[in-house]
Amino acid sequence: MRLRAPEAHRSNAVHAGAWWLWALGLAVAASRTTNPLLLGLVVGVAGYVVAARRTDAPWARSYGAFLKLGLAVLVVRMLFSTLLGSPIPGAHVLFTLPEVPLPDWARGVRLGGRVTAEQLVFALYDGAKLAAMLVCVGAANALASPARLLKSLPGALYEAGVAVVVAMTFAPNLVADVARLRTARRLRGRPTGGVRAVLQIGLPVLEGALERSVAVAASMDARGYGRTAAVPPAVRHVTTALTLGGLLGVCAGTYGLLAVEGAGYGVPLLAGGVAAALAGLWLGGRRTPRTRYRPDRWGPRTWLVAASGPAVAALLVWASTGPAGEALRPGVTPLTAPELPLWPALALLAGLLPAFVAPVPHTPGAPPHAPGAPPSAPDAPHTRKTAEEPR
Repeated sequence: MRLRAPEAHRSNAVHAGAWWLWALGLAVAASRTTNPLLLGLVVGVAGYVVAARRTDAPWARSYGAFLKLGLAVLVVRMLFSTLLGSPIPGAHVLFTLPEVPLPDWARGVRLGGRVTAEQLVFALYDGAKLAAMLVCVGAANALASPARLLKSLPGALYEAGVAVVVAMTFAPNLVADVARLRTARRLRGRPTGGVRAVLQIGLPVLEGALERSVAVAASMDARGYGRTAAVPPAVRHVTTALTLGGLLGVCAGTYGLLAVEGAGYGVPLLAGGVAAALAGLWLGGRRTPRTRYRPDRWGPRTWLVAASGPAVAALLVWASTGPAGEALRPGVTPLTAPELPLWPALALLAGLLPAFVAPVPHTPGAPPHAPGAPPSAPDAPHTRKTAEEPR
C-alpha cells in the first residue's frame, strides 16, 4: 500500500516543471528517430500518461487539440510532397500529376509531375516525427498547470514567463470555450456545424478572450508587474554575458544533439550552456525581488517524473549513435519495412513511469479526505424530531 500512488492534493502535486521536463525528454527522443513504430510508441506513452494523470482543469482538455494538430501537420506534409515533389529518388511511380512549367530562376522546384512511393514514405516519416513532437508538447500542456509553472520561474524570467504562460493558456481556454458554446447550442436545439454556426460561436469566444485579457492585465498591475530594484552596472553586465553565452551554448548543444554527426560535442556544450544560463538567471533575479506564497516542493515522486523524460532522451540519443541507429532511421531507397528495435522500444516504455508514481488526481464526485486518513464513513440516515401530535 505504501508503494501505491497517493491521491493528489495541494502539498504533494507534481511540480509543473517536472511535467515539462518529462514531455521535452519524450520530444527529444522522438526527434532522434523516423521509425513510425517508435514514433507511435512515443505517442502511445504520452497519451497513456495523460489519460492516467490529467485533471478536469480547462487546460487538461488541450491534448486532443494537439493530437488533431499533429494529424493535420502529417497530412499537410504529405500533400506538399505530392504537389511540390521531393529530392528523394524513387523507382515506384504511383501516379503522375500535370506538371506546371516554371522559369529558370525557380530551377530545382517543380509543381506536379511524378509521385513515387519513396517520396510519400519519406514525407510520412518526416511528418510523423514532427507530429509526435507536437503531441509531447500537448501532453505537457494537459498535465502542467500554467499558473503554477509561472510561479516557479526565476525572478529574471518573470516578465517573459508571464507572456509565455498567457500565450500557452490561450489555446486550452479557446478549446474549452468552443466546447462550452457548442454544448449550449446543442441543448438549445441549434446546429453546431457549418459556416454559420462557426461564425456565431466565434463572437462569444472572442469576447471571452478579451475579458480574460483585461482580467490578467488588472491582476498583473495589482501584483506590481514590471517593477525592478536597483542593481550595480557590473552585475548587470555579468548577468547579460552569462545569460547570452549560456543560451548560445544551449542552442549549439541542442543542434548537436538533434544532428546525427554532432552527438559528441552536443552534450558538453549543452551542459556548459545550461550552467552559464542558470548562473545568469540567478544573478538577474536580484533585480526582480519576488516572494512566493506556498512554493511548490520537489518531492521524490516529482523527481522520478522529471528524471524519466531525460532518461528516455539520453537512451535514444545513445541508441542513435550505436549499432541500432539504422533501425531508428529506416531507409526509403530502396523501400524497406521498418523494424521495431527491442531495447530502444523498452527505453521508451520508461516514459510510462509518471503514470504509476505521480499522485492520482481527485475524481469529481468522490468525497475528498485528508492524506493518510481513511475515507469518511457514509452519513447516517437523516432523522428529524417532530412535535408530538395531540391525540
